[in-house]
Amino acid sequence: MSWREEFWRERSLTMGLDTSHGCWHGSYGRFYEWRKQIAATAGLPPLELMDGFFQPHRQEGGWHPTFYLGNSVNDKLVMDPMKSIEERLPISWECLKPSPLHILLSHSDCDGEIEWGDCDGIADCLQSLVDKEKANPYFPHARTNTFISGLRLAYANKENVDFH
Repeated sequence: MSWREEFWRERSLTMGLDTSHGCWHGSYGRFYEWRKQIAATAGLPPLELMDGFFQPHRQEGGWHPTFYLGNSVNDKLVMDPMKSIEERLPISWECLKPSPLHILLSHSDCDGEIEWGDCDGIADCLQSLVDKEKANPYFPHARTNTFISGLRLAYANKENVDFH
């Protein structure tokens, strides 16, 4: 193994998210992207707009939400509607129809745990998304199935899934 391969191998082992029960091992960025795709597939609002994810950016002329991509921050026709939207953000998880999936999507990506009693419901929700997206080559089937397996294992053993 070359020094470069060894460097990246060591870095990948020390950086990122690991969970118990083999649910996830990988970068925080991939976990975030995976959860964004899960939320979109489930018909939920974009995670970027949800409580715990939304981050307004300070730009010339005022505060603008992360989804603002315009060039003219002084254009009143653009900024007034944006300010109106921004004032309503972030979207609270409580305003959505309750789902076990929210436990996974709103969970910290670097610490804490998912209680074992919640694992089966989350796994069922994820499984329904896998079944729904069988023909979609862009859906992360392997990652999702791995997460489901870990959740089922944790539930069967009555153990919480630890994030670290």
